[in-house]
Amino acid sequence: MTTRSLPDAVRARAKTYFENVAPAHDWHHVRRVATLAETLVKEYDADETVLFTAVWLHDIGREREDRGEIDDHAEWGAREARRILAEFDRDREFVEAVQHCIRAHRFSNDVEPRTLEAKLLSDADNLDALGAVGIARNFCYSGEHGKPLYDPDRPIETDDTRAGSTAVNHFHKKILRLPKRMYTDAGRELADERRAFVVEFVDRFEREATGER
Repeated sequence: MTTRSLPDAVRARAKTYFENVAPAHDWHHVRRVATLAETLVKEYDADETVLFTAVWLHDIGREREDRGEIDDHAEWGAREARRILAEFDRDREFVEAVQHCIRAHRFSNDVEPRTLEAKLLSDADNLDALGAVGIARNFCYSGEHGKPLYDPDRPIETDDTRAGSTAVNHFHKKILRLPKRMYTDAGRELADERRAFVVEFVDRFEREATGER
Protein backbone atom coordinates (compact mmCIF):
# COMPACT_ATOMS: atom_id res chain seq x y z
CA MET A 1 0.00 0.00 0.00
CA THR A 2 1.38 3.40 -0.95
CA THR A 3 1.73 6.25 1.53
CA ARG A 4 -0.80 8.25 -0.44
CA SER A 5 -3.46 5.54 -0.34
CA LEU A 6 -3.19 4.81 3.40
CA PRO A 7 -5.55 7.57 4.65
CA ASP A 8 -8.20 6.46 2.15
CA ALA A 9 -8.00 2.88 3.44
CA VAL A 10 -8.09 4.08 7.05
CA ARG A 11 -11.08 6.27 6.25
CA ALA A 12 -13.12 3.24 5.19
CA ARG A 13 -12.04 1.38 8.34
CA ALA A 14 -12.81 4.35 10.62
CA LYS A 15 -16.30 4.87 9.21
CA THR A 16 -17.41 1.54 10.68
CA TYR A 17 -17.12 3.06 14.17
CA PHE A 18 -19.82 5.67 13.49
CA GLU A 19 -22.97 3.67 12.86
CA ASN A 20 -24.86 4.96 15.93
CA VAL A 21 -23.07 8.18 16.88
CA ALA A 22 -25.27 11.19 17.69
CA PRO A 23 -25.16 14.18 15.28
CA ALA A 24 -22.78 16.38 17.26
CA HIS A 25 -19.90 13.94 16.76
CA ASP A 26 -21.04 11.80 13.85
CA TRP A 27 -19.26 10.86 10.62
CA HIS A 28 -20.27 14.16 9.04
CA HIS A 29 -18.29 15.92 11.78
CA VAL A 30 -15.24 13.83 10.90
CA ARG A 31 -15.64 14.69 7.21
CA ARG A 32 -15.86 18.41 8.04
CA VAL A 33 -12.71 18.15 10.15
CA ALA A 34 -10.97 16.55 7.17
CA THR A 35 -12.08 19.41 4.91
CA LEU A 36 -10.86 21.96 7.42
CA ALA A 37 -7.56 20.13 7.74
CA GLU A 38 -7.19 20.27 3.96
CA THR A 39 -7.67 24.04 4.12
CA LEU A 40 -5.19 24.54 6.97
CA VAL A 41 -2.45 22.23 5.71
CA LYS A 42 -2.07 24.25 2.51
CA GLU A 43 -0.17 26.81 4.58
CA TYR A 44 2.26 24.32 6.14
CA ASP A 45 4.76 21.61 5.27
CA ALA A 46 3.15 18.85 7.31
CA ASP A 47 3.21 15.08 6.96
CA GLU A 48 -0.20 14.70 5.36
CA THR A 49 -0.25 10.94 5.72
CA VAL A 50 0.09 11.22 9.50
CA LEU A 51 -2.37 14.10 9.62
CA PHE A 52 -5.19 12.56 7.61
CA THR A 53 -4.77 9.13 9.12
CA ALA A 54 -5.28 10.82 12.50
CA VAL A 55 -8.18 12.90 11.19
CA TRP A 56 -10.17 9.82 10.18
CA LEU A 57 -9.39 8.03 13.45
CA HIS A 58 -9.62 10.86 15.98
CA ASP A 59 -13.20 10.22 17.12
CA ILE A 60 -13.53 6.45 16.70
CA GLY A 61 -14.05 6.12 20.46
CA ARG A 62 -16.82 8.70 20.62
CA GLU A 63 -19.71 6.22 20.54
CA ARG A 64 -18.21 4.18 23.37
CA GLU A 65 -17.76 7.28 25.50
CA ASP A 66 -21.32 8.43 24.80
CA ARG A 67 -22.58 5.03 25.97
CA GLY A 68 -20.52 5.30 29.16
CA GLU A 69 -18.27 2.38 28.28
CA ILE A 70 -15.05 4.44 28.44
CA ASP A 71 -14.04 7.70 30.09
CA ASP A 72 -11.81 9.23 27.42
CA HIS A 73 -12.50 8.64 23.74
CA ALA A 74 -9.18 10.21 22.75
CA GLU A 75 -7.09 7.85 24.88
CA TRP A 76 -9.14 4.82 23.84
CA GLY A 77 -9.04 5.94 20.22
CA ALA A 78 -5.26 6.20 20.30
CA ARG A 79 -4.98 2.61 21.55
CA GLU A 80 -7.50 1.39 18.98
CA ALA A 81 -5.64 3.27 16.25
CA ARG A 82 -2.52 1.24 17.02
CA ARG A 83 -4.52 -1.97 16.56
CA ILE A 84 -6.02 -0.72 13.28
CA LEU A 85 -2.71 0.48 11.87
CA ALA A 86 -1.14 -2.90 12.61
CA GLU A 87 -3.36 -4.17 9.80
CA PHE A 88 -1.55 -1.81 7.43
CA ASP A 89 1.99 -2.68 8.57
CA ARG A 90 2.97 0.80 9.68
CA ASP A 91 6.22 1.35 11.61
CA ARG A 92 6.23 2.35 15.29
CA GLU A 93 7.28 5.95 14.66
CA PHE A 94 4.34 6.52 12.31
CA VAL A 95 1.85 4.87 14.66
CA GLU A 96 3.07 6.90 17.63
CA ALA A 97 2.78 10.12 15.63
CA VAL A 98 -0.84 9.31 14.78
CA GLN A 99 -1.57 8.31 18.37
CA HIS A 100 -0.22 11.60 19.66
CA CYS A 101 -2.47 13.54 17.29
CA ILE A 102 -5.51 11.61 18.54
CA ARG A 103 -4.63 12.04 22.23
CA ALA A 104 -3.95 15.77 21.81
CA HIS A 105 -7.07 16.72 19.86
CA ARG A 106 -9.42 16.66 22.84
CA PHE A 107 -10.29 20.04 24.36
CA SER A 108 -10.76 18.81 27.91
CA ASN A 109 -7.62 16.78 28.46
CA ASP A 110 -4.13 17.98 29.34
CA VAL A 111 -2.21 16.70 26.32
CA GLU A 112 -0.55 19.56 24.47
CA PRO A 113 0.07 19.03 20.73
CA ARG A 114 3.82 18.69 20.22
CA THR A 115 3.87 18.18 16.46
CA LEU A 116 2.61 20.26 13.55
CA GLU A 117 0.24 17.46 12.56
CA ALA A 118 -1.28 17.35 16.06
CA LYS A 119 -1.69 21.13 16.06
CA LEU A 120 -3.43 21.05 12.70
CA LEU A 121 -5.85 18.32 13.82
CA SER A 122 -6.61 20.17 17.04
CA ASP A 123 -7.28 23.41 15.15
CA ALA A 124 -9.48 21.71 12.55
CA ASP A 125 -11.48 19.92 15.24
CA ASN A 126 -11.98 23.12 17.24
CA LEU A 127 -12.98 25.09 14.17
CA ASP A 128 -15.90 22.72 13.66
CA ALA A 129 -17.17 23.82 17.09
CA LEU A 130 -17.29 27.46 15.98
CA GLY A 131 -19.43 29.39 13.51
CA ALA A 132 -22.85 28.32 12.27
CA VAL A 133 -21.94 24.63 12.37
CA GLY A 134 -20.65 24.99 15.91
CA ILE A 135 -23.92 26.61 17.00
CA ALA A 136 -25.91 23.73 15.54
CA ARG A 137 -23.63 21.14 17.12
CA ASN A 138 -23.88 22.78 20.53
CA PHE A 139 -27.65 22.63 20.54
CA CYS A 140 -27.57 19.03 19.26
CA TYR A 141 -25.16 18.04 22.03
CA SER A 142 -27.20 19.83 24.69
CA GLY A 143 -30.32 18.02 23.54
CA GLU A 144 -28.51 14.69 23.61
CA HIS A 145 -27.56 15.29 27.25
CA GLY A 146 -30.81 16.85 28.41
CA LYS A 147 -29.48 20.36 28.96
CA PRO A 148 -31.86 23.32 28.55
CA LEU A 149 -31.22 25.88 25.84
CA TYR A 150 -31.25 28.72 28.34
CA ASP A 151 -32.21 29.20 31.98
CA PRO A 152 -32.54 32.71 33.47
CA ASP A 153 -31.93 31.19 36.91
CA ARG A 154 -28.52 29.90 35.80
CA PRO A 155 -26.63 32.99 34.61
CA ILE A 156 -23.06 32.48 33.49
CA GLU A 157 -21.81 34.46 36.50
CA THR A 158 -23.05 31.79 38.93
CA ASP A 159 -22.60 28.72 36.75
CA ASP A 160 -19.76 26.79 38.36
CA THR A 161 -19.95 23.79 36.03
CA ARG A 162 -16.97 23.10 33.81
CA ALA A 163 -18.81 22.99 30.49
CA GLY A 164 -21.89 25.09 31.25
CA SER A 165 -25.24 23.91 32.61
CA THR A 166 -27.15 25.19 29.55
CA ALA A 167 -26.45 25.40 25.84
CA VAL A 168 -26.00 29.17 26.01
CA ASN A 169 -23.66 28.93 28.97
CA HIS A 170 -21.60 26.38 27.05
CA PHE A 171 -20.91 29.04 24.45
CA HIS A 172 -19.39 31.22 27.18
CA LYS A 173 -17.60 28.39 28.99
CA LYS A 174 -15.99 26.75 25.97
CA ILE A 175 -16.94 27.76 22.44
CA LEU A 176 -16.05 31.45 22.62
CA ARG A 177 -12.69 30.58 24.18
CA LEU A 178 -11.60 28.30 21.36
CA PRO A 179 -9.71 30.91 19.31
CA LYS A 180 -7.22 31.23 22.17
CA ARG A 181 -6.53 27.50 21.85
CA MET A 182 -5.60 27.66 18.18
CA TYR A 183 -2.03 26.61 17.47
CA THR A 184 -1.59 27.84 13.89
CA ASP A 185 -1.95 31.27 12.35
CA ALA A 186 -4.26 29.86 9.68
CA GLY A 187 -6.44 28.32 12.36
CA ARG A 188 -6.59 31.54 14.37
CA GLU A 189 -7.67 33.55 11.35
CA LEU A 190 -10.60 31.24 10.62
CA ALA A 191 -11.45 30.94 14.32
CA ASP A 192 -11.69 34.69 14.83
CA GLU A 193 -14.13 34.99 11.94
CA ARG A 194 -16.29 32.12 13.17
CA ARG A 195 -16.18 33.40 16.74
CA ALA A 196 -17.57 36.77 15.65
CA PHE A 197 -20.60 35.00 14.18
CA VAL A 198 -21.18 33.10 17.44
CA VAL A 199 -20.90 36.30 19.49
CA GLU A 200 -23.56 37.96 17.36
CA PHE A 201 -25.83 34.91 17.63
CA VAL A 202 -25.47 34.54 21.41
CA ASP A 203 -26.17 38.24 21.97
CA ARG A 204 -29.33 38.02 19.87
CA PHE A 205 -30.41 34.77 21.56
CA GLU A 206 -29.99 36.13 25.07
CA ARG A 207 -31.89 39.32 24.26
CA GLU A 208 -34.74 37.33 22.73
CA ALA A 209 -34.78 34.90 25.67
CA THR A 210 -35.09 37.76 28.14
CA GLY A 211 -37.75 39.53 26.09
CA GLU A 212 -35.60 42.50 25.15
CA ARG A 213 -36.41 42.02 21.46
